[in-house]
Amino acid sequence: MNIKLNRKIIIEMCGSSSFKRGDAFYRANKVTFEYYSPDGCEATVSGTEDFYVTIDQDKGGDFHTKCSCPTLASFQKDCQHVAAVLLSIYEHQRNGTIPISRSNHQSESTTNSSLTNDLLSLFNEQPLRSSGHQLHFENRQVLDTELMCKPITIGKGRYMFGIEIKIGPINVQNIRGFLEHVKIGRPCLLSNSFTYNPNLHCFPKETDEVIKQLIEIIYDEKMYLGALPEPSDYVSHNHLLLIPPSSWNKLFPLLEKAPFVKLENDGYIYEGLQLSNEPLSLQFDFTDTEGRGYHLKIKGMNRMVVLESYNSVLSDGKLIKLKSEDCKRLLHLKEMLDGSGTNQIPIPQEQVGIFLDKVVPGLKKLGHVQLSGSMLEQLEKTPLIAKLYLDRVKNRLLAGIEFHYENVVINPLESSPKLQSSSILIRDVEKEEEILQLMDNSSFAKTDGGYFLHNEELEYEFLYHVVPKLQKLVQLYATTAVRNRIFTGNARPQIRIKMKKERTNWLEFKFEMDGIPEQHIREVLLALEEKRKYYRLRNGSILSLETREFEEIKRFMNALPVQNEDLESGLNVPIVRGLQLLDTVDDTNTFTVEESFRQFLENLKNPDRLKFDVPKSLEPILRDYQKHGYKWMKTLAHYGFGGILADDMGLGKTLQSITFVRSELANIRNKQHPALIVCPSSLTYNWLSEFMKFAPDVQAVVIDGDKTERCNIQKDVKDIDVVITSYPLLRRDIKWYEKQAFHIVFLMRLKPLKTRLLKQQKR
Repeated sequence: MNIKLNRKIIIEMCGSSSFKRGDAFYRANKVTFEYYSPDGCEATVSGTEDFYVTIDQDKGGDFHTKCSCPTLASFQKDCQHVAAVLLSIYEHQRNGTIPISRSNHQSESTTNSSLTNDLLSLFNEQPLRSSGHQLHFENRQVLDTELMCKPITIGKGRYMFGIEIKIGPINVQNIRGFLEHVKIGRPCLLSNSFTYNPNLHCFPKETDEVIKQLIEIIYDEKMYLGALPEPSDYVSHNHLLLIPPSSWNKLFPLLEKAPFVKLENDGYIYEGLQLSNEPLSLQFDFTDTEGRGYHLKIKGMNRMVVLESYNSVLSDGKLIKLKSEDCKRLLHLKEMLDGSGTNQIPIPQEQVGIFLDKVVPGLKKLGHVQLSGSMLEQLEKTPLIAKLYLDRVKNRLLAGIEFHYENVVINPLESSPKLQSSSILIRDVEKEEEILQLMDNSSFAKTDGGYFLHNEELEYEFLYHVVPKLQKLVQLYATTAVRNRIFTGNARPQIRIKMKKERTNWLEFKFEMDGIPEQHIREVLLALEEKRKYYRLRNGSILSLETREFEEIKRFMNALPVQNEDLESGLNVPIVRGLQLLDTVDDTNTFTVEESFRQFLENLKNPDRLKFDVPKSLEPILRDYQKHGYKWMKTLAHYGFGGILADDMGLGKTLQSITFVRSELANIRNKQHPALIVCPSSLTYNWLSEFMKFAPDVQAVVIDGDKTERCNIQKDVKDIDVVITSYPLLRRDIKWYEKQAFHIVFLMRLKPLKTRLLKQQKR
């Protein structure tokens, strides 16, 4: 029991004398609990005779005591036996223990046995069979299941959806019990002649989805009814399950797909659930009453059920969704008419203008409105011209709105705008509300005279995102101060790409923005890095950084390597990395390509454009395609690229490589950086033979043999033009190779790329 106890409380309840006697009973172990639970307990206090004490706790947390001992009319406090029990409970609370009752003790062996069996069942339990029809190997009977939906009154004009289940000809009398049995996969007796058995019966797939959702709703129903702000008159029925509004949103799409779904309303039964977008079948007729004003006659309300919690109306078997405020108004209107017993509302002549201004636009959202001839004669049918005035004063954005109906000008922020009395004005409420909602969403402060905003970020959001929406609805008048606040220059960011003149294998990316001074570009780029939405220029103008072009620049910057140079002065990156950066941007219009870079791209596509002479000794030997391959390799090397020569076998890849080495021979000897060729062990001497045949003036050597032999060759490699080795020997001598500088490296493809060889290549 969770009751607040201490010695002081017990003394106040029982008196000091009874407390002392009770304490003696407790210390002598005279208190025995017969029953103990969170809501109450029963205990026996043994003495010359036994007395029985009962303590009950109510929902509010208070508790009540009762003892079987005789009571004295002159003594109004609890007795010593109650004091003994309370002291026992208090001590258990202090020790964090729970009293052991006789009933618990007697059932201990039974409980232990039950625990053992339950533990065995955890690991021996068969998986539950699905209640839905399976696509394959299904031999169970598919049950035709009818789902009947109906509006149920829960008191005071409030309705909820309820659902009943019918399996074949049998109405399910205990819907909650049935759903619980389906959940745990147990048979359920539905009538004297039929028992649902999950091993023998199943439901259509769509119906099974509904049933699974209804199982979850069992708990939602109880919580929803218990949480209603007003007491409900609804009495629960075993055969009917109420559907809370939050659960209805999940259930309705499933009911639309399920077969045998019906809707019962006002004595009629409709097949299936239909969600309709058509207007309500409500008619609002304004009629004259011979100079005494008008009557509003409402037709069709009696055929409707308003389900306010669902923001829906049930009419003629169709479910119609409404906005929350419209549904609430319709419910109150229906309650008014039902309470008065009439469908007519009198309208005095002097209130006609207010009705037409305030009430009629709202009624048009609910149904068809028919005005009398005399009312139509009084109407001014003028379109709304909304005007928005913007100004900036003392770093505040000021805004004012006027609604113009010809000569009538309305300030929507005035509590009671003045209108001409000679005629009735029908206002375009829907358009007015749309404009005012945009202003409210922009966090403006309001006064009777207009709006003001004193926050740069909110001002940016309004000017760049909200004003374009408002311009479709209003005529905009902005002062020079506001127009200057919005940057209108051609600030389309561009990245100019060119080849570095002094380093032909490097690209330069330079940021440019028309209308932005170069000294400000760095600050703009830093603002982009900080993921800001805008940048305020030195002249106070706000530059939006949320345009598509700036988004591309941001994506490009995220892919950049770390640079020491100032961003506004340009970025210098190797060509290979630069080409990778170009792929990070989707919009190629972000880049402006200079002639040097355009020429570079053309040279890659057409290597013959660059002049690379074929060594004279090999000119007559090479075929045209081999010369083209040689020039392609020279073009790649010219720009600092590596490449893959992937001609078919037998087309002279070795000869093209030897030609390339021969063309670089002067550079190799000048720098004393030899070429390195790595190939399979079986081809090392084949390479040497080819060099001796086609380029005998090239000093080539194969580094092989045992460790001593290889070391001797490595010592004399200074005067060698080409070093040839195999992958296994490269791995063994990797320490030496790591210290060497090579002008060119050729790696010959391995045919069987086994794991061991791959490991060698990684090293």
